[in-house]
Amino acid sequence: MRERKGPDYARLLTEAPHPKSAQLETLSSEELVTLLVGEERRAQQAAFGARKEIARAADCVIAALRAGGRLFYVGAGTSGRLGALDAAELPPTFGSSPAQVIAVVAGGSRALSRSVEGAEDRPQKAAQRLQRLGLEARDVVCAIAASGVTPFARAALAYARERGAATIFVTCAPDAAHDALADIVIAAPVGPEVLAGSTRLKAGTATKMILNALSTTTMVALGKVYRGRMVDVVASNEKLKDRARRIVGELCRVDERTARSLLRRAGGRVKIAIAMHALGLPAADAAERLAAANGDLHRLFATNERRASTRPARKK
Repeated sequence: MRERKGPDYARLLTEAPHPKSAQLETLSSEELVTLLVGEERRAQQAAFGARKEIARAADCVIAALRAGGRLFYVGAGTSGRLGALDAAELPPTFGSSPAQVIAVVAGGSRALSRSVEGAEDRPQKAAQRLQRLGLEARDVVCAIAASGVTPFARAALAYARERGAATIFVTCAPDAAHDALADIVIAAPVGPEVLAGSTRLKAGTATKMILNALSTTTMVALGKVYRGRMVDVVASNEKLKDRARRIVGELCRVDERTARSLLRRAGGRVKIAIAMHALGLPAADAAERLAAANGDLHRLFATNERRASTRPARKK
């Protein structure tokens, strides 16, 4: 009898059959949709249950990016594509550099649109990819594996530790042994999928929630958000141009014409337009003040208020 090598996939929670799916093919469309959508509640509950670990991970990433480091999302299949999706959405939403958050997907770019399932079993490729990307000790590697056993994801964590980089592991299959793999483990136990083994369902939803919370919390801390608005938005289409005008109008309490004028003089940069209006400065001076505050409007205005409060009162 051959000795089994690697994980016992039959024992994985993500491979287990769901108790309500034994007669799945006999259900009506409405009954099946009701079951599928109803099960998604478990994804939200699982992600919420991991909120403290997500916050710790965000603090880790914030510190790394402030120090000039990068965040690498590493995964295979659905997990890898979700990491790639989050990385791709950050630059247009927050004006962040594409070089700050990088996705490493098993199978390469082809795997983003077509399944390359065998790629997850080539762990050496993960280390090679990270090596080519110049992984450093100041970087963070966030490996994503719903099952918890994906060789490509686990190998990325091992290589990151060799390089002295911080490590985060996102999984939907809690296991005490995972604590030895990464500095921070974010486990969201969603239970068996309605379609056994299809982790693009609840596990995918929970993973997306976790990555949303992780990256958004990071970008807020880096000054990319002010009063709930994406003030570093890249206005690259008509919808986003309109959003930029509305953000300036709402935060500066000016009409549309004035908002357009501010944006035009600010070169389309929402933050600069807001700083110009609030401080009564031309674009270049407002940009200089904002840069001194590390691009953080909240910090800029707090500093300006402190300056104003320490000025001597005018003599009457």
